[in-house]
Amino acid sequence: MASSVSASSASKAKGKVAPLSDQEISQNYSRMQSDLQALAGKIGELDQEADEHTLVLGTLNEALAEEPDRKCFRLIGGVLVERTVKDVVPALQTNRDGIKKVVGNLTEQYKTKENEFDAFKRDYNIRPATRS
Repeated sequence: MASSVSASSASKAKGKVAPLSDQEISQNYSRMQSDLQALAGKIGELDQEADEHTLVLGTLNEALAEEPDRKCFRLIGGVLVERTVKDVVPALQTNRDGIKKVVGNLTEQYKTKENEFDAFKRDYNIRPATRS
């Protein structure tokens, strides 16, 4: 695998594009496009989850200020667990922050893959078909 990476980076350094058949170009194009769609879907899903955490934290922060020992229930691994608001809020904040960090990493991956996809399209002169 390392030899294929060094070979591709060597071809990029020379400014030459590795010759691929039309079928290989089509397969690579489809694969890259589906990778981008999968990443975008995952980013959207995690963004929505982070927003839900923020919404719940907004409600629980009010309860934390007024009544920190109030009971609340949290679903952990499919099991509903009774806790107090003061115990749940820090865990939710940590989860939300972790989700946001993952979204940031996935966004960086998306940008990198998008740049690779654009370079691939440019290298193989791929343009969208125009309708008549």
